[in-house]
Amino acid sequence: MNIDHVLEAIPPLSVYLLVGLVVMVESLGIPLPGEIVLVSAALLASSHSGLNPLWIGVLASAGAIIGDSIGYLIGKKGGKRLFAWAGRKFPKHFGPEHIASAEKMFHKRGMWAVFFGRFVAVLRILAGPLAGSLNMHYPRFLIANALGGIVWAGGTTALIYYLGVVADKWLKGFQWAGLAAALVIGVVVTLVLKKRMARHAAASAQAEEKNDAVA
Repeated sequence: MNIDHVLEAIPPLSVYLLVGLVVMVESLGIPLPGEIVLVSAALLASSHSGLNPLWIGVLASAGAIIGDSIGYLIGKKGGKRLFAWAGRKFPKHFGPEHIASAEKMFHKRGMWAVFFGRFVAVLRILAGPLAGSLNMHYPRFLIANALGGIVWAGGTTALIYYLGVVADKWLKGFQWAGLAAALVIGVVVTLVLKKRMARHAAASAQAEEKNDAVA
């Protein structure tokens, strides 16, 4: 079966809604692969004439903003009990060390923690609920949340889409192999960017700990 026929058979609306839904659910505090879904959709748009990358970015942005806002309300209502339960169910994402590190960053960075948290996997899940549990002023949270969601979703979609277009031109005729290679390129780029952000956050946390120890 020709890959072009398979791609053309996918309803664009279903892709847009899936991206928005998964990103929203991840943002409200449930560990789902929102970033992978967004990258895959952006790559699919580069090979699917019916998919508009602009709408992928718009739905992902909306999902991020709405999901984080719901997470904020959940955190405000549930607080510490929510994180205690989540730590037992999802220790890799909500373990005590993750919560403590995120809380420290929120106290130190405020709105910047919400904005840059969108680019770090663990903080992307924790940002909304944690901001709510720490009683962060909602208008400030919403501004940082909206800007972070738009920059993350729009930037990721544009970057991966154009990488996919370039890869498709180079690999035209390889069909499934070409799409697989484009997907690998997109995932690798995303992982590298995420690793650099995480390394930067860890370095900042270590520097702050040293400063606190000296003080």
